[in-house]
Amino acid sequence: MEDSQISNLNVKGDNKYNSGIYNSMMNRLTSAIASSHRRSLSYFLASLSIDSWLLLVRNRSQMGLLELFIASTIPVIKVLLVTALGSYLALDRINLLGEDARKHLNNIVFFVFNPALVSSNLAKTITYESLAKVWFMPVNILITFIVGSVLGWLVVHITRAPVHLRGLVIGCCAAGNLGNMLLIIIPAVCKEKGSPFGAPDVCHTYGMGYAALSMAVGAIYLWSYVYNIVRISSSKSSKEVEIIDPSQSSTESSMPLLEKIRQYAGSLAKKINVKRLLAPSTTGAIAGFVVGLIPLVRRSIIGDAAPLRVIQDTALLLGDGAIPAVTLIMGGNLLKGLTGSGIQKSVIVGIIVVRYILSPVIGIGVVKLALKSGLVENNNPLYQFVLLLQFALPPAMNIGTITQLFGAGESECSVIMLWAYAMASLALTLWSTFFMWLVSAY
Repeated sequence: MEDSQISNLNVKGDNKYNSGIYNSMMNRLTSAIASSHRRSLSYFLASLSIDSWLLLVRNRSQMGLLELFIASTIPVIKVLLVTALGSYLALDRINLLGEDARKHLNNIVFFVFNPALVSSNLAKTITYESLAKVWFMPVNILITFIVGSVLGWLVVHITRAPVHLRGLVIGCCAAGNLGNMLLIIIPAVCKEKGSPFGAPDVCHTYGMGYAALSMAVGAIYLWSYVYNIVRISSSKSSKEVEIIDPSQSSTESSMPLLEKIRQYAGSLAKKINVKRLLAPSTTGAIAGFVVGLIPLVRRSIIGDAAPLRVIQDTALLLGDGAIPAVTLIMGGNLLKGLTGSGIQKSVIVGIIVVRYILSPVIGIGVVKLALKSGLVENNNPLYQFVLLLQFALPPAMNIGTITQLFGAGESECSVIMLWAYAMASLALTLWSTFFMWLVSAY
């Protein structure tokens, strides 16, 4: 990102004054969480309102909390409206977006729209310079999966979830909707007048690049990790009994440890679905990196004077269809959750608490630590906002696709998604408001 473009993303004001209040507030939050004392937490909450008032009074040129709230509400309302339309079209008496129609449309999104969207946005924004600045994003996404898995494991043991749902619960806590939700929220936030991210065109260009990278990395983690834990969980519930040859068992017991590890790694590699790892979105991401990072190819395709610019324009045109199509499908799929299932209420509550309370709070500490360590630049609020938002997203919709593949927990997944996305309207609005205030205050 060039210096002039970075300056457009910065928030003007007395940075020295803001930095002091911001650091003071974040230090108190870290110490309060670490101590986990009620007195420390209440002290932080009380001082937070004082710090908010001081920053808002000092920076009259910056937007207030009300404008931030409006700016973060508009994208969520847009998602809700299109989702409601998808649910309406999926009703039996309308039947324009029935189960068969959703499957066909989902295939078009999966094989055409999403790869075009990811490749076109990555090709436009990724260079060696920008890649050096966003290298922490894949690490941040990995941390969201690790944190979510640990918290999901706690939910499973506290609620005593059934065996066939354990993989689903851990997957919903670990994998957020790292692609589609960001692709919907970020452009809408950039267009709002109250946005703290500077010029709308610059914000949109780099925001879509961040969202495309998030989508590609999230797809790799989803299909390599969540896919396999759901598969293992569903296989355990099927109660399949394997017949073991006694002679083979005695041979394995006398086998050296190194040979056992090598055998286990080989069997694990066979079980991992490489075809799913190389999903169309991942392939589109690879194509985007090739175009963006190879100067000769970039000059041929990217830019108003590029001889093959029609390829990039066509990919952008196809990619524009991904967001509305995915949102309509999501609305139709959520309709299945209204019929209900036998899933425990405590499991649903546990997933919602993990996704919208515990994970975002931990995410603030992770991003703060990355900023303090110099792993993330201080002068790019949009990038910081995306990193924070990755901890507060609802579960990935592709988890429903994974449960359909193994035929385990399909109805339960629909109920979880219904409640998780219903709560997302409130949680995403509040966290987006707080995150925007946080990055603009720094």
